[in-house]
Amino acid sequence: MVDESGHDRILVLGIGNILWADEGFGVRVVEEFHRRFTVPDNVTILDGGTQGLYLVNYVEEADGLIVFDAIDYGLVPGELKLVRDEEVPRFTGAKKMSLHQTGFQEVLSAADLLGRYPRRLALIGCQPLDLEDWGGPLTAPVRAQIAPAIEQACTLLAEWGAPAVLRREPLAGDERLLANDIDHHSYEMRARAAE
Repeated sequence: MVDESGHDRILVLGIGNILWADEGFGVRVVEEFHRRFTVPDNVTILDGGTQGLYLVNYVEEADGLIVFDAIDYGLVPGELKLVRDEEVPRFTGAKKMSLHQTGFQEVLSAADLLGRYPRRLALIGCQPLDLEDWGGPLTAPVRAQIAPAIEQACTLLAEWGAPAVLRREPLAGDERLLANDIDHHSYEMRARAAE
């Protein structure tokens, strides 16, 4: 599906639960990406949180999909891994890679069954260290991978003809992807104050 200008539609999606430490990696990456970069009109940046199958409508409209997520690859905590296209399991019978109750594989499977699966797919996953710290922030090795994950996404967007551009001016507070003190900075400051 193309936009009004004839360009492929691209979705940059962060998924995860910010309340469970490293499980929030995908959301924090997409939040920081939105804060630092502008993208062409055919690119949508979305905090998918833990919406599960509610994301199918967004995924099925995308020709290209970049997903940030905490993934148990069995690697060293904090290690990034890029998985592309057919390497990403889309069927529910496949080994679960996502850590969510409704795995992202179900979203991909539903889009595939509807006949509207993205032509290009990239999953940028980070091996978590801690998923048990309720209300805790990202651990240091995972937090350190936010910028490298964004760099990988920028490389992919450039490859796909939709380069991201570094913002010249800081993003205004009311334009943030997350608000109500759940943005990364406010949330981590609150967690540190509680220690």
